[in-house]
Amino acid sequence: MSVNLRTYFILIFIIFIAVFTAILSSTVSKETSKSVEKEISNSLTEKAFQLSYQLDHFMWSRYGEVTLLSKLETFQKSDNVERISQLLNELKANIPAYSWIGFTDENGIVKAATDDILVGKDISERPVYTEATKETFVGDVHEAVLLAKLLPNPTGEPIKFVDISSPVVNDNGEFVGVLAAHLSWQWAKEVEQAVIEPIQKEGDDQLDVFIISKNNNTVLLGPKEMVGQQLQLKAITKAQSGENNWTIETWPDDSKYLTGYAFSDGFLQYPGLEWTVLVRQPEKIAFKSVEETRDKIILLGLLFLVVFSLIGWVLAGVISNPIRKLVNSSERLRDGERVEVPIIRGIKDIETLSVSLRDLVTTLTKTESNLDKMESMALLDSLTGLPNRLALDQYIDRLLESKRSPSQVVVFYLDLDGFKIVNDTYGHHHGDLLLREVAQRLKNSVQNKEAVFRLGGDEFVVLLELNNKEESDNIGNRIIQTLNSPIKIEGNSVQIGCSIGAAMWPNDDKDLNQVLRQADNALYQSKQNGKNQLSYFGA
Repeated sequence: MSVNLRTYFILIFIIFIAVFTAILSSTVSKETSKSVEKEISNSLTEKAFQLSYQLDHFMWSRYGEVTLLSKLETFQKSDNVERISQLLNELKANIPAYSWIGFTDENGIVKAATDDILVGKDISERPVYTEATKETFVGDVHEAVLLAKLLPNPTGEPIKFVDISSPVVNDNGEFVGVLAAHLSWQWAKEVEQAVIEPIQKEGDDQLDVFIISKNNNTVLLGPKEMVGQQLQLKAITKAQSGENNWTIETWPDDSKYLTGYAFSDGFLQYPGLEWTVLVRQPEKIAFKSVEETRDKIILLGLLFLVVFSLIGWVLAGVISNPIRKLVNSSERLRDGERVEVPIIRGIKDIETLSVSLRDLVTTLTKTESNLDKMESMALLDSLTGLPNRLALDQYIDRLLESKRSPSQVVVFYLDLDGFKIVNDTYGHHHGDLLLREVAQRLKNSVQNKEAVFRLGGDEFVVLLELNNKEESDNIGNRIIQTLNSPIKIEGNSVQIGCSIGAAMWPNDDKDLNQVLRQADNALYQSKQNGKNQLSYFGA
């Protein structure tokens, strides 16, 4: 059966539009989906890391407090029980995370304790005493049946604790007792709420947070029905190997979840309890925006398919040569080239068709561009406009992947001195304005403004390529001087300091990520030496 030329061209035209739309939609959808999925997944990893960091930072604070208290003369002489009790009750009153704090003699008998609970009791067989006779001990989450009966418990749920205890040694080096503390596990839930609830309010619903003990991979914190269960997941295995990342895997309920994971390996001198932090979200919920974008692209392609099929019915007799040009453009687009669909002049209807096809490409390209803008926004700190931690990771990756031989790079790790006082005195609004001014001054202090990052809170990082250490000293001191200058905020003049830790790459280490950690350690040295100064790693 033969067909006339008009019908033949109509069939060819419809097939071409379908192929062209499918290629373009598939290409744009595939590339944009990959990019958005990666950003969503990295965001979940960042949430897990934030929670892990805050857990370690909190425990580091309590670890340091107990260790420091154990070295006070009041405990070392241990004869003034009334004064010891007063100190312990003051500590508990100021830091509610402490459920119970007690001081034992060398035989494990409790001499003094908060609210006089367990005074006179023998705890010499308990790990909080036996493990702390030589050095500071940190015990994992557990239940304390005897203590739980003596403490208020309005919820009626089993009370769980984390132990921190430290030996007390007198001036002669003799062991005189143990300073022991039970931390309520409630603080971990408060940390979870502080990190996750703001995210859920932004629309990231169905997020679940898990804290996993290294002991049998037991769930310490998570949905009620899963607390106490043992989990065997690839995410836990990878996290326990020291990796912070994300994965998609099937959980025990046979559902697939996007899972961000991070490992709690301690902070500074605090050794850590090797908890694994998981933040999961159902795969369909996590990638819902990706599916919606894909559907819009397909719908747009189908719409143009219908429109151009109708146009082709009218113009089929005179479009053979112009169609060839359009096919060539389609093939080049399929091959990944960025080309403009040509506008065919001379024939009005063909010209209309070519313009419409170009508009299709432009529309889909704009969709891709908008997704690129979303990706860029994910790399910026919303308060200061500076690149955030995720942007810093990408910046470091680009430096490490550079084909040229590495020049000398200095890493400045900054922390503001006195920021908390401004925040407490004038409120968070003034604190936010102060951070914006600090960000602007940091950018004005360096030439490469793209190398200034805000990690969170009042912590900043600056990476600069320099010729020598003298130039590093000049820039570091200039930053301190700039931030020391008084800052006017809504009629109030405030003044802050700036402590800086610095490390050099590749001089200090070939791994730039390790150099970043070295700069962080040097920052701690600046704090120890009196603040508002520049310290180099290893100096």
